Amino acid sequence: MTVPQGSAQFIKVNVTLENGEPVFIYTDANGQQCPGDVTITQAGTVTYLLNDQTDKGLKFVGVGFVTPFDEIVDAVTISSDGMLVQLVDLDRTPGTTKFQFVLSNTTNTLLILSPDPEVINHPKN
Repeated sequence: MTVPQGSAQFIKVNVTLENGEPVFIYTDANGQQCPGDVTITQAGTVTYLLNDQTDKGLKFVGVGFVTPFDEIVDAVTISSDGMLVQLVDLDRTPGTTKFQFVLSNTTNTLLILSPDPEVINHPKN
């Protein structure tokens, strides 16, 4: 999925339970299943919308990066209700970074980690 400049790309993060374990399925704006990865070719914002189908009161509480200083993603914001995460990418640094969503739940105090989608920067310099 490529994000053009000046537009927001939405990816829905659908979370269900299978045998009591969370399962993450990403869908694009057309409802088609996708890996959750995005390729950025110009500065833009990617918005991930949580669709909690677990009845466990899931909310985004953070986004974790293994390489937080690689300058691929420039900023992360989380909505006050925990339903949206926005990744701001100015597309100045070529490369790939992996991240995981961190979610809380209302059943206990344990946090949930998502599988790791990627942001891939291909600046057009």
